[in-house]
Amino acid sequence: HHLMFPTLKLIFHFLAALSSLSIASSFGSNQHLIRNNCYTHHLSNINSYIHRTVMSESPSDNSNTSKNDNQWSITDPSDASKVKRQLKLWPLDEYNIKLLNEVHPKTWKKEEGEGEVGSQDKNNNEIVYDIIAIGAGAGGLVTSRQAARRGAKSVMISSNLAGGDCLNVGCVPSKALIRSAKLIREIKKASFAFDSEKNDGAVGTGITIEGNLNIDFGQIMKRMRKLRADIAPIDGHEKGEDIGVSVFQGFGKFVSPDTIEVLPVDADADADADADKYDKTKKPIQLKFKKAAICTGGRATIPTNIPGLQKAPYTTNETLFNLTKLPSRMIILGSGVVALEMAQTFASFGSDVTVLVRSKKLFPRSDPDAGPLLRKELEISGVKFLIQSKVTNVETLSLFDEGEDDLPLMKLSIDYSNDNQVQQQVDLECECLLVATGRTPNVENLNLEAANVEYSSEKGGIIVNDDSQSISNPNVYSVGDCTAGVPRLTHMSGEMAKVVVQNSLFDDDWKLSSLVVPSCMYTEPEFASVGIVSASPDDDNIDVFVASLEHNDRAILDSDRVGYAKIFCKKGTGTIVGCSIIGNRAGEIINEVTLAMKHGIPLQGIGRNIHCYPTTGEAVMSCGLQLINSKWKRLD
Repeated sequence: HHLMFPTLKLIFHFLAALSSLSIASSFGSNQHLIRNNCYTHHLSNINSYIHRTVMSESPSDNSNTSKNDNQWSITDPSDASKVKRQLKLWPLDEYNIKLLNEVHPKTWKKEEGEGEVGSQDKNNNEIVYDIIAIGAGAGGLVTSRQAARRGAKSVMISSNLAGGDCLNVGCVPSKALIRSAKLIREIKKASFAFDSEKNDGAVGTGITIEGNLNIDFGQIMKRMRKLRADIAPIDGHEKGEDIGVSVFQGFGKFVSPDTIEVLPVDADADADADADKYDKTKKPIQLKFKKAAICTGGRATIPTNIPGLQKAPYTTNETLFNLTKLPSRMIILGSGVVALEMAQTFASFGSDVTVLVRSKKLFPRSDPDAGPLLRKELEISGVKFLIQSKVTNVETLSLFDEGEDDLPLMKLSIDYSNDNQVQQQVDLECECLLVATGRTPNVENLNLEAANVEYSSEKGGIIVNDDSQSISNPNVYSVGDCTAGVPRLTHMSGEMAKVVVQNSLFDDDWKLSSLVVPSCMYTEPEFASVGIVSASPDDDNIDVFVASLEHNDRAILDSDRVGYAKIFCKKGTGTIVGCSIIGNRAGEIINEVTLAMKHGIPLQGIGRNIHCYPTTGEAVMSCGLQLINSKWKRLD
């Protein structure tokens, strides 16, 4: 019984290999590449299952020992220290163990050259991979896996946690916390009515909350770690191998225009150590490629012009989700999406949160109505704002103690303007200083010069053309946050990966400029946008159609009438050039407008599209009806 299921898989791949020979040969001798690719793919799976599934899962003492050596352990005290130092992850509980064993095993078979790796296979034939992805975030995962599914000999090189920022320190953990925070706000609002701004004549919900609302921050974070670990297997190394990707764990760098070297990570090196500090006891592996995709992502930008900041125990998104104790005071440097999402979230948990805004208002280059409305709503949630602020000094009053629950203490000196534009100065203390001032591309230490790949830190990363192709090496492509001039979004990375696979392996000409990319900030209310949204109603080239949620029936019934849908069109036409939505479910609603923009459907088409009633999404239909109604024929 223990071996039955793996053996069935083995038989399937054996039969598939034979079938591949038969089917491919029916195409004729000119189709030998198809035959070889299909046959080799299934034989590779046969070898893989023999090695990993049948042999390693056999109930023998040796295999169990090998499996345990491959996994992180709560009982090994050195593991917790190593993970915290090298991967910036803690606490090492059962859920982080599960995460790590999927996305960064303690040891990995392709760290030391096991199997078909390097420049030669077991038969001393040179291996040239169809495509190699450096990086294991959304870009690297989609590039390597889609290529493998389409018959390519594909490699992914992972130096940190597979899944990248999104799974480990971005989208996934933040949305888990946002859900908990929203639930807290809902419970607090349950015994009140919110039928109008002034609450005149409001009727209660009929729900009474008795006693105190107890918020267990440790349990909230535990839930987040559990859910993150539940999602992790889809991004894990074993899943990639099952798909057909050769996954290497190490640091990838170019040594020539067509060769990448994988350096084994030094287990004793810090996370921020230079890439040259690799494990000298293990031999680097060299991989030749036809095409390569750089998918190394980005990291939080740390300002260098603030005295005391560099030595302060500040937090970024990389370490925020390791907290096990709620900071009583949090200061957030920056006012973008990450800053505002976490500001409202931690304020809902009970922290005293202050956001430092460099400009006069939130989102100064976006929808002009968005910033003031969102600031008002976040202030209702307890977030404080200092406008036109500048940090003049950061003083570290105390550092961490040995325990993971201990928090540091810092004091910030801040110049800012009040709402009357009067300059003021204040000193504020905090246990958590979250730096969220932007992103820096991870392009250092890749030895891009050896591959003749042009990049610029000032321009935001690797310079590419409209095919996502390096302008200086046509065999190298760039995907995601390490690329200059593209939105820093997980779904953008995934779509760029599809462009790269299509263009590099199938000689197509998909264009980055053809992509219509929406974005969403998951505050309450949500703020979603796509395209051009900075125009005002007075713009001579743009028509603006607005539908307030004040009169949206679903919003009324939900007692959640804050927000609007705003659609921007070319003057005198229904051609949509942008959309801005503030409200509950904005991130879901924006997709309809994105689809219309992508396929040239005019605003009238959205107006004539039948929407379910009652839904908040009817707001975009209302914008379309405004345009339709303005052109009605009328009886005299």
